[in-house]
Amino acid sequence: MAEQREPARDETAPSRRDDPLRGSRTSRAWLAIVALVVVLLLLIVFIAQNTQGVEVSFLAWEGTPPLAVALLIAAAAGLVVAVSAGALRIWQLRRRVRRTTPSRAFKDHRGVSAPREQRGRPRARR
Repeated sequence: MAEQREPARDETAPSRRDDPLRGSRTSRAWLAIVALVVVLLLLIVFIAQNTQGVEVSFLAWEGTPPLAVALLIAAAAGLVVAVSAGALRIWQLRRRVRRTTPSRAFKDHRGVSAPREQRGRPRARR
């Protein structure tokens, strides 16, 4: 069986912390802005190319908005539904974790338990 050896490290190479070209919050923000601008440009092209009117009826509402507007409203409504479902699930999981770990209720922000006289009564479960 052959031995596996670690690759040789170049001691003169800068570490990740010393690398002046490493990523930073500013570079990530710049990248996010560039991506947002590209998406907005594509959205403008989409709206400009889809100006024909379409008939839309929903419950008692009827109208003839441009196709791009109708599609964007439908996409925004779908996004709201998806984000709401995700937020409710996260809330549900956090609540479950809080209920199953009672020892966390008496710890401060550093994870240190408070002295018994400062704890007070635990919250009643609903």
